[in-house]
Amino acid sequence: MSNQFDWVPFYHDFAKALLPYRNKQSDLIARIKDAFNAVSIKLPTLDDNGTIDHMDPFTVLGLFNKSGMKDEKRLCIIEALAKSLNVEAALPTRFDGIPVLYPLGATFYPFPEKANDALFNNLWDLLDAALRYAETQENHLRGRLEELITYAIKIKYNGNSKITMALYWIAPDTFINLDSRNEWYIYDSGKVNQELIKDLPKIRGNLTGKMYFSILDGIRKILPEIGFQGFTDLSHEAWRYSEEINAQSKKTKEETQTKEKGDGLADSDVRTVRYWMISPGVGASRWERFSSESIIGIGWDEMGDLSQYATKEDIRLKMQELYGQNRSYKNDAHATWQFANEMMPGDIVYVKKGRNILLGRGIVLSGYEFDDSMADYKSIHQVEWTHRGEWQHDEKMILKTLTDITQFTNHVQDLEALFSDSETEQAILMETPLPLTYPAYDEGHFLKDVFMDKAAYETLVSLIRKKKNVILQGAPGVGKTYVAKRLAYSMMGEKNQERVQMVQFHQSYSYEDFIEGFRPTGSGNGFEIKKGSFYHFCRKAAEDLENEYFFIIDEINRGNLSRIFGELFMLIENDKRGNELQLLYSDEKFSVPGNVYILGMMNTADRSLAMLDYALRRRFAFYDMKPAFESAGFREYRTGLNSDSFNRLIDCVEKLNNAIREDESLGEGFCIGHSYFCNLKGEEVSVPVLAGIVEYELCPLLLEYWYDDRAKANDWIARLKDAIR
Repeated sequence: MSNQFDWVPFYHDFAKALLPYRNKQSDLIARIKDAFNAVSIKLPTLDDNGTIDHMDPFTVLGLFNKSGMKDEKRLCIIEALAKSLNVEAALPTRFDGIPVLYPLGATFYPFPEKANDALFNNLWDLLDAALRYAETQENHLRGRLEELITYAIKIKYNGNSKITMALYWIAPDTFINLDSRNEWYIYDSGKVNQELIKDLPKIRGNLTGKMYFSILDGIRKILPEIGFQGFTDLSHEAWRYSEEINAQSKKTKEETQTKEKGDGLADSDVRTVRYWMISPGVGASRWERFSSESIIGIGWDEMGDLSQYATKEDIRLKMQELYGQNRSYKNDAHATWQFANEMMPGDIVYVKKGRNILLGRGIVLSGYEFDDSMADYKSIHQVEWTHRGEWQHDEKMILKTLTDITQFTNHVQDLEALFSDSETEQAILMETPLPLTYPAYDEGHFLKDVFMDKAAYETLVSLIRKKKNVILQGAPGVGKTYVAKRLAYSMMGEKNQERVQMVQFHQSYSYEDFIEGFRPTGSGNGFEIKKGSFYHFCRKAAEDLENEYFFIIDEINRGNLSRIFGELFMLIENDKRGNELQLLYSDEKFSVPGNVYILGMMNTADRSLAMLDYALRRRFAFYDMKPAFESAGFREYRTGLNSDSFNRLIDCVEKLNNAIREDESLGEGFCIGHSYFCNLKGEEVSVPVLAGIVEYELCPLLLEYWYDDRAKANDWIARLKDAIR
């Protein structure tokens, strides 16, 4: 066994060590809890009331096989569980080729629904039968194993990916993993000669055990021809190649278009999940085809391959040429452009019929494709359908063919809630195929982007981790918002916008916006309880406790904080995290999980605002941010611009700041920040540009500061203008 796959014997022995606990599930649960406690890691939520009374073996394996889990943490959990269960095999050193679960679907029994005894018995039977078959390869065991696989795949929220993944974990020499990456690699990547797999069953919907073994046997026969010694090599290469394709796709998109900023002021290189509403033909006439073939398509076939058009305007003009000049085709060009250029792997797509009926939900697997062999709707994306059925939706949907609904956060939350509560047998929770990759971002990146020294950064990070609630306070232009976002990224290690949310408080912001409150129904015939931004964010974080989440509040002192936070005054305290309180409007307990950090920003120069409520103030730590003109980073930036006018202006601003500090009516909190002068390039630093900063940004500020001493304000305004002449 090569060191690359030294996890194989351990996983196999770990699975065998679970078998004696089939009839001692309470003991198994206690050992799991003890193991997590021993390493001070919070056990993920495994049921809806905190009293687990059943456990299946595959969920135990899933405890250390989740996406986003770092190897250090995985090894920590593995070692603790192995010790508790007396697993003798050597601990793995690497995890190459191991598929992982999406954290929201990490149990192999329906959750939060109550699972019955028969379901758990069948999962234990599956483990027993799979291990015996892996060791003996006796054909008489195969029939029963096929039955158990068919049953397990049909369990709500399981599906093909999770069950074949679990079989692969325990015996990868015997069982092939058919998660979305491997399926894509085998059938659609172009890396496997299609002649070799032409007789394999196509995966459409849930597999049966017989179909699974037919695919397994077929792939095993051709492994040498496609360059692999076993299923572990195949799985590892499918992962590696999919990452390569994903990176290439991302790079191509960045080179050909300007990416829009995402939710919470995301950087231009941060890719966020987008949500789409699409109509599959007139009257949903193409839905049956799209559903069965796991694709989504758009018409306008006469346009040919949509990727050939460089701009939306090119598409619009071509439409006028083909279909007549009597329309502008602006909306149609926008929809086809988005379908070809903006819909990306990892996005969520909802399928509609008319204005009130939903037919399905899926995860986009591929970039844009043009399949000229199809009769119609040749422009497609590959999709993994997580839900198929028919749902009535109270909120009327617009009639456009394709709509990006990402910015309508309440609508998206309602849709996700609708499908998460769905009882359809075809509803599954799956690991995201070809998951979004996020740009790496660590301490080094932060210190390069932000004018702050290493000691100050380490102090701030330590403060956040200890207190969990920190307010960055400072004068205008010290970069509070800029720092907060990058601080979150650096602590996460990546620019993952899915774990960062930003809101801005104002005088009208309320508890109903933040947590929950009554809002008119979509039909307008009454009121219903709608959840707020912080509620949804905490619920999402609670389902992914292995990772850190950051809730950023801009202008935190502009809101009526007692009214906004309500009973959360207690819940946000570090030592109260995880404790539950009854919510104000609904019959529901709520807690703030320990992996949520709250970063607030406060402008110390805004004299129109009252001081923070003391009860809230003592629950936050306060970090003063000051102008960084003297920092090494800003000095380097200033030198790089090589502008005498810029240098004179900065020297004048520093003198101005000294005057502001010494003014008894102002003080340190009113100093001019460095961000007014950032993000300039050498060729942009001209007298008109600098004059614009002075005239339209600094002068109004000084007139407000010294509204009762106009002579002093005018004196400093004159000095600033003279500095750049």
